[in-house]
Amino acid sequence: MKSIAIIGASGYTGAQITSLIDADKNLVIQGLYVSENSVDKGKPLSELYPTYSHISLPLSPLSDEAKALIAEQADGVVLATDHAVSLHLAAWFFEQGLTVFDLSGAYRFSDKSQYPQWYGFEHDYPQVLSHAVYGLAEWNGADIADSKMIAVPGCYPTASLTALKPIHSLMTSSLPVINAVSGVTGAGRKAQLNTSFCEVSLTPYGVLGHRHQPEIATQLGQEVIFTPHLGNFKRGILATITVQLKEGVTQADIEQAYAIYDNAPLVTVKQNQFPKVDDVTNTPNCHLGWKFDPKIGYLVVASAIDNLMKGAASQAHQCIKIHFKY
Repeated sequence: MKSIAIIGASGYTGAQITSLIDADKNLVIQGLYVSENSVDKGKPLSELYPTYSHISLPLSPLSDEAKALIAEQADGVVLATDHAVSLHLAAWFFEQGLTVFDLSGAYRFSDKSQYPQWYGFEHDYPQVLSHAVYGLAEWNGADIADSKMIAVPGCYPTASLTALKPIHSLMTSSLPVINAVSGVTGAGRKAQLNTSFCEVSLTPYGVLGHRHQPEIATQLGQEVIFTPHLGNFKRGILATITVQLKEGVTQADIEQAYAIYDNAPLVTVKQNQFPKVDDVTNTPNCHLGWKFDPKIGYLVVASAIDNLMKGAASQAHQCIKIHFKY
């Protein structure tokens, strides 16, 4: 049985992965942690989230003593923290010999020059970064198993890359166009005017400048046009992607490409049937639907995931299971 510490457990993603780890008979929770100045410190998780009434563990402040105890007792640590916080915590726990499952973006780019532009900080730990692997579970299993520094992908990239990677060799050099809508939980638990109930309305944001665009492009090996939208629902992502395919590509070629998921239990692929957000909410699944028009050579593929599950917590849980080999 492996012991896992969860830092940032008071947030939506932290609470979600706490629930998943608590239900896993192969894992035990070493402790739940929040920052030392958090207003939630000392509270049981069940007080913040009555849904998790069976989890009475307290949210402990992450003091130096707590960090030392985690390093002594835990096999792995989940970081459901801000990028700038994860940057330092991930390096420290990695250097203590723990396996780190980082849900932030602090280790998703192997090129350290990307961080000032997209995350606003210089990356201070190039040695640790050199060990980081991208935790797209269906694609990078061998690397996840071998590394102790796993950068769990973003939610939009997970939806987009799951749809696009199987067909990458069939695509032209034309940029795929990704239009994706996320539920409000993607913005986190902190109160903000633009995510309050009376303000939320379907709208694009981060146009031609969202940090998930270079993450998708880097992992796909091709630039993309990515436009995220805020939807007036709690959780889930639906990405609708338009792709130009090479001359001569057939329906059978596309079917064969997506057959890579035939043995992937969490990914469902359907032809000429398109998923909706409710198909995947509160599940670890990804549903793909596609349709191809051979006359014009364009494919439309839709990808639906739960942003808090497959887009964060349940994919981190997949990475934990892959890494610890059970």
